[in-house]
Amino acid sequence: MKKLTSCLSSWLLVLSLAFSLTVSVSAVELPDELEWLTNNEDPIFASPEARRGGVFKSWLLSFPLTFRTVGPDSNTSFRSFILENQLGLYALHPQTERPIPALATHWAFGDDHKTMYFKLNPAARWSDGKPVTSADFLFALEMMRSEVIRAPWYNNYYSEEIVDVTAYDAHTLSVTAGSPKSRRELLNTVGLAPQPRHFYELSDDWVRRYNWALAPVTGAYVIDDVKRGRSISFKRLDDWWGNELTYYKHRFNVDAIRLNVVRDMNIAYRHFLRGDIDTFGLILPEWWHDKTDTPEYRAGLINRIWFYNDMPQGAQGVHLNTAHPRLSDVRVRQGIAHAINMQRMLDTILRGDYERMNTFGTGYGDFIDLDIRARSFDIERARALFAEAGYDKQGPGGILRNAAGDVLSLAVTYTTQEHTSRLAILREEARKAGLDLQLNLVDGATGFKAMLEKKHEAAWLGWGGGGLYPQYWEFFHSVNADKPQTNNLFNISDSQLDSLIEQYRVTMDLDDKAAISRQIQRRVHELAIFIPGYQVPYTREAYWRYVRLPETKGTRHSPSLFWPMEGAPHSTGGLFWIDETLKAQIKSDKPSFEPVLEIDETWRHKEQ
Repeated sequence: MKKLTSCLSSWLLVLSLAFSLTVSVSAVELPDELEWLTNNEDPIFASPEARRGGVFKSWLLSFPLTFRTVGPDSNTSFRSFILENQLGLYALHPQTERPIPALATHWAFGDDHKTMYFKLNPAARWSDGKPVTSADFLFALEMMRSEVIRAPWYNNYYSEEIVDVTAYDAHTLSVTAGSPKSRRELLNTVGLAPQPRHFYELSDDWVRRYNWALAPVTGAYVIDDVKRGRSISFKRLDDWWGNELTYYKHRFNVDAIRLNVVRDMNIAYRHFLRGDIDTFGLILPEWWHDKTDTPEYRAGLINRIWFYNDMPQGAQGVHLNTAHPRLSDVRVRQGIAHAINMQRMLDTILRGDYERMNTFGTGYGDFIDLDIRARSFDIERARALFAEAGYDKQGPGGILRNAAGDVLSLAVTYTTQEHTSRLAILREEARKAGLDLQLNLVDGATGFKAMLEKKHEAAWLGWGGGGLYPQYWEFFHSVNADKPQTNNLFNISDSQLDSLIEQYRVTMDLDDKAAISRQIQRRVHELAIFIPGYQVPYTREAYWRYVRLPETKGTRHSPSLFWPMEGAPHSTGGLFWIDETLKAQIKSDKPSFEPVLEIDETWRHKEQ
């Protein structure tokens, strides 16, 4: 299962609405003396021992509300199966972090510090056989700027962050950012993914018309079977155009991917133990520690691995909706933060396996203010703040209320049944400070839709870490407040934040940009709109012995060892394969092997 990857997904799509655009080839000539670069020299991270074939069986907690990757209801965990099966102009090598060829074979940096130039691979094809050309990138910009897709984040990004795409011929183009940037930040901004011009029509009914459309892709898999509400299947393209590319050989090895909807994690785990699911994430401590002493593990039929990675952690914790009258008071928000005993949850339910998060995301080096500490559990401080806000009268059960009779409560919306015990600990502790936490479990896709539509008081969720630098505009800028289908779940509208975010988006010098990032983080902390939860600097997974991994197991930036698609922005997925001979033996003979538990700390930080 993949976490919601809003930032990560945003990096892949790169486009928006402002300037007029034609899709004809430009009469402008390429600048002279461009230094064309490529990269086929970095270490190969796939295994030459990998074998093609087999079916990879996995699962979804809920059926997606759409197959679109932009527009209403599109930002779900399933979206990554489509987005990360769509190649961009380049990817980032998962160990060196240098660009590697994808749709483009070569690239060059312009003297204006805003433009990158690209030579497309003439062999690149859409899954329907049509060639990928510069026109598809021109159309991508037009589409992402169009109001018919009903995606304001993309409309803005592809107007202000990406301001131009120029086609010089069918296989040569440039992408221009809205402000001068360092080369590294240009790579974080202009990695444009195309959109199939021959497939889409930008009509007023675009959202409805393409809700379940199977759009052509540039990756190795296509959706080939859908049972609405029950399952989604992908098949591998035997003649995929990227089969022989340097960094794509021996990858995307399974012939098919089957995703069955199982709305209860416990039931899904039973399917896994029966062999109906091939791998299972065991990030949850109670699963890793308590549910792996079964005959399948003892017989060595199922292996376990604890693999530390080195990658940014998206923000995980409590998002407070300031549009709610009670939460509009910063003293109430600060009091709530002091009434949340996150450390007890970490020490008990989570068994010390997870680490406390202190800021809105971690792992971005100098862009993170390490001096910020999450507010600690402090009953006296919480009650004092609540009293300042008028909640100084104690009612039934010790819950506070104000003179008007408004009870100090907070409804926490969440989407994962397994998190109920965690939140129950927080509820128990919060009562000591006079706060009533009401737990509101809602089905995955439906619950996240409610959050995007700002129907929550507090949202408990985690975002995927993505990009080379933290993203703030979509989460905190006022243009995204009080609007549905935006990631500003806080509904925060703060002029100081707006000013900092606008500076952050145009600042070229990385030291200056990092300094502004730290200021943004301090302001978010002052506003007390986000209560940091925890970070998990590793993946833990169980897998049937017939699912094979490379000798290195994964890469520095692998969020999962068994992700079948490309990955973004780092190319990390599709490294595993199915040993069909061993699978047949296990299924028929039920042999026994030595149990395998592997802990790989290659990429573990020294301070962890």
